[in-house]
Amino acid sequence: MRVSELILEILSRYDVRHIFGVPGDAINDFTFAVKNREDMDFILVRHEESGAFAASAQAKLTGGLACCMGTAGGGAIHLLNGLYDAKLDHAPVVAITGQVATEFIGTGYHQEVDLERLFSDVCVYSKTVMDESQLPGVMLEACKAALSERAPVHINVPTNVAGRRLSVGRTDFEIGLASGETRPCEPSLKRAADLINDHDKVCILAGVGASTAKYDVVNLAARLNAPIVRTLRAKDWIDDGHSDCAGGLGLLGGAPASKAMDECGLLIIIGADYPYTNFYPKKAKIVQIDPDVRQLGKRAHIDAPLQGHAAPTLQALLPMLKEKNDAGFKEMILSRQEKQRADWRDQETSDATPIKPQRLMAEITKHAPQNAIFLCDTGTATAWTARHLVVKGSQRYTLSSGLGTMAFALPGAIGAQLAYPDRPVIAIAGDGGFAMLMADFVTAARYDLPITVVVLDNQKLGFIALEQQGKGLPEHSIDLVNPDFAAFAESCGGVGIRVEKPDELEPALTAAFTNAKATVVSVAVSPDELIIPPKITLDQAYQFGLAKVREALD
Repeated sequence: MRVSELILEILSRYDVRHIFGVPGDAINDFTFAVKNREDMDFILVRHEESGAFAASAQAKLTGGLACCMGTAGGGAIHLLNGLYDAKLDHAPVVAITGQVATEFIGTGYHQEVDLERLFSDVCVYSKTVMDESQLPGVMLEACKAALSERAPVHINVPTNVAGRRLSVGRTDFEIGLASGETRPCEPSLKRAADLINDHDKVCILAGVGASTAKYDVVNLAARLNAPIVRTLRAKDWIDDGHSDCAGGLGLLGGAPASKAMDECGLLIIIGADYPYTNFYPKKAKIVQIDPDVRQLGKRAHIDAPLQGHAAPTLQALLPMLKEKNDAGFKEMILSRQEKQRADWRDQETSDATPIKPQRLMAEITKHAPQNAIFLCDTGTATAWTARHLVVKGSQRYTLSSGLGTMAFALPGAIGAQLAYPDRPVIAIAGDGGFAMLMADFVTAARYDLPITVVVLDNQKLGFIALEQQGKGLPEHSIDLVNPDFAAFAESCGGVGIRVEKPDELEPALTAAFTNAKATVVSVAVSPDELIIPPKITLDQAYQFGLAKVREALD
């Protein structure tokens, strides 16, 4: 067995079925080895960044290992943005890079980059295989690190090492990681229970880390008469359609969630690392549940930290809690949520032209298949999906959350469709985010992936405009000159649909969601629609007004 073959065999044992990348001389042994396997495919992308995004999306959605690959020098460097996305969203991705031959390392050779050092910040494990005898040990350590720390890892293989033969004395490459989940000790649970029992107006802040404990969180909310405020990534498992959900928190969320945080007497944080500290309650007591001790108290003072996974911790905590019969606080928050959704319905049903993005999101909500997987890009598309796209039932939703990088949606959809070939996959992107890596739409068409990409074409970088106005600056340097995205899709071998009027949305989306080809739905949306924060400070109002005055005088 050759080094490249052994590395792929170990990845196969961990259920990796796709290697995303672009071939090159330093990884040719790997791509040839994949070609000879029946249980694994090399997915040729048009940019290594796309490959890393696709792998990151797979890891986020499946929870298992995913893999991307780049050759020496620039090919490897292109992987970094997607790997940082995986790092900040806790996705286990294995990055394999090629390297110049061992005798040239350290000599300033052509395409030589110190990749082990370069990847050391983004990856929890980064090693160079200088000798074939390092395997399978190095590879198994990398897989264990990725899965146990939920993070990317890096294996760097010089070109003259990748093809070497080696004899392997072992065949048990699957390292059984401890699958049991942890829960806090009894004294910690009792302290938290006493605190919860002694306080009224309880609110729950739930993150993606609580996804495996949905029914436990819902049971907790019912027992305590507590509204559930969600982070954006938690749309993946609970959203506004749930009767106890008060919607999202923060600038992309709504006023009811902010009200719940402001007025609660006790907050229970479950599997969430919400970074914007100004949205946390100022006086309420806080209980936090998280398996990583480093997360406890990271964003706010915690009165009762509970180190453990969400499901077993809640199952141990629930019997200790007294039922709270006063539903006043919860009903007040949820009534505000109902009023907000009623207010938003005016925009969601608007027949205005250009099309309001709120209307587009409402139509996607209405017509998307019940088992659809949504991949959202960064920009105003994020805000419109956060507020107006309702993720229901078995539908899934993910995005570049921690890194917040543009261009995630299209390659993420490619990774998602390959991981879930029987489910509809829908990417939602702004024109700026889509255009960054749009060349990889041809990858979707080439591999017969029936993804749908909905592009919000407003001819500008809309979220940057909001940021400029937030500083009191007029809009500048953000206008885009776009190609015909629908014609582009057709030229790639896919389907292209252009939508300019509201009454065209339903037939366009229905056609896109039901055909068997990669499809772009390019929607002309209003460039002037504002994303109003749930809480507007005097300074924000002043800066916005100043920006508009400067625009008028420009």
